[in-house]
Amino acid sequence: MGCCSSAGKCCGNNKAGKSDPGKKEVQIDFLYLDLDVCDRCTGTWKNLEEALSDVSKVLEAAGVNVVLNKIHIRTEEEAIKHQLVTSPTIRVNGRDIQMEVKETQCDSCGSLCAEEVDCRVWVYDGVEYPVPPKAMIVDAILKEVYGSDNKEAEAKPYSLPENLKKFFQALEQKKGNCSCS
Repeated sequence: MGCCSSAGKCCGNNKAGKSDPGKKEVQIDFLYLDLDVCDRCTGTWKNLEEALSDVSKVLEAAGVNVVLNKIHIRTEEEAIKHQLVTSPTIRVNGRDIQMEVKETQCDSCGSLCAEEVDCRVWVYDGVEYPVPPKAMIVDAILKEVYGSDNKEAEAKPYSLPENLKKFFQALEQKKGNCSCS
C-alpha cells in the first residue's frame, strides 16, 4: 500500500506512486482539514488505517494494489483544486464513499479558527456517526473493487461550499490577529 501527500511525495511500499504491472489498482484519497485538533478528522484517519489493515490481505490476494493519498487541505485554493465538499472526506477511485453530505457543528474545528464550523457526519445503515465506522470504509472499498461498473464519477460543477469559505477566512483572520512570534 502506498501513501502519498498532497505534494506528490510518496512513502510506503509503492515506489513513486507506480503500481505493479498486471495488478488492479484502487486509489483511496483521504482529504482533511486538521489531524492535530479535529476529533472527526483524526478518528476518520484512524478508522481508515484500521479498515485498510483489515482488508489489505484480501485485496493483496486478489491482485489489487492500494494507493493511499493523504491530502491535508490548508487553503481555499487547495480545497478548490481537490474539489473538497466537506471535511473529512474519503474517496475510492474518485468517488466519495458517502455521496450525501451531512454536517453538524464541530467544536474541535471551531477552536482552530475561533468560529462555529460544521464538519461531516457519516450515516451508515441508518445510524449517524462522527467518524465513519470501519465496516463502512471496508464496504466502500470492496464495492468499488468488486461491484463497480468502473464508470467515471459524474462530473458536477464545483464551487467552494460556504462552510469551507467561512472556515478558511476565520483561520486566516485568527492567524492575522495572533500576537505570538
